[in-house]
This record gives sequence, C-alpha cells and structure tokens, in this order.
Amino acid sequence: MTTRGHCLCKRTGWVYDGEPTWACYCHCDDCRRNCSAPVVAWLGVPLKTFAWTGHTPKTLESSKGVFRHFCASCGTPMAFKAAHYEGGMNLYAASMENPEEFEPTFHVNYQSRLSWLQMDDDLPKYEGTLFQADKDLSDDTA
Repeated sequence: MTTRGHCLCKRTGWVYDGEPTWACYCHCDDCRRNCSAPVVAWLGVPLKTFAWTGHTPKTLESSKGVFRHFCASCGTPMAFKAAHYEGGMNLYAASMENPEEFEPTFHVNYQSRLSWLQMDDDLPKYEGTLFQADKDLSDDTA
C-alpha cells in the first residue's frame, strides 16, 4: 500500500509504502505549539519506505536531536525526525492526501491535554511519550 501526503500549497510532499508503525494523538506542548492546534495526530513510518516528493522541506532543529520539517513555501508542518525514534519518520496525519484514512490507536502525553478539549474515545491514554506507549503495548502482547 502506498500512502501520500502534501502541504497546503502542494509543493512539498511525501510518500511511503506499507503500513505505518504506529498512529496516535499527541497532547504535548511542543506538538501543539508547532501546529497551533489543541492536539496533533501522528503516524510513524519506517525511513526505509519513506521519501520526500516535490520541493525539499526546510528543517529546524527544535531541540537537540529533534528535526521538524516544513514546507519552505507555505510553512505547513510536515514531519519530524528525532534521534530517539531512530529509523522512523513521524508524519502529521492531517497532511495525508486522504486524512480520513487515519486510524489512531492511542494517545500520548495525555497529562498535558488542554482541559477544554474533550475527546470521547476508548483509545489507551498514556501519560508519557511514545516510548512509554511502546513499552506498555509490548507488555500487553507478552
């Protein structure tokens, strides 16, 4: 399966083959501020099946080892890559060509959620980062 995405002006895009590694909502302050949004929907994909298309995005090292990619023309946030998520690219689900196909499976940094945002779902809600969710999900299947 091939999945594609693009920015608002459609000059910068991405493509990956296969299934995402994970799909979640993040409530952390960094993600919210980067997108000016109350919550951010993410999907993680293996770098080996990922490629940029169109114009090369601009990159900002927002903190040590964390690189945020965005369209140089319209400014749309596109992805982030971090040393602590080695081998993966983290894509904004809303940048998918067909974002209605996004199926989140959990929340991370739930303790940071905004009190006025109500999300009434039955997905697992982790107080920590994706690392904690990975550990908890692995424990559930063991």
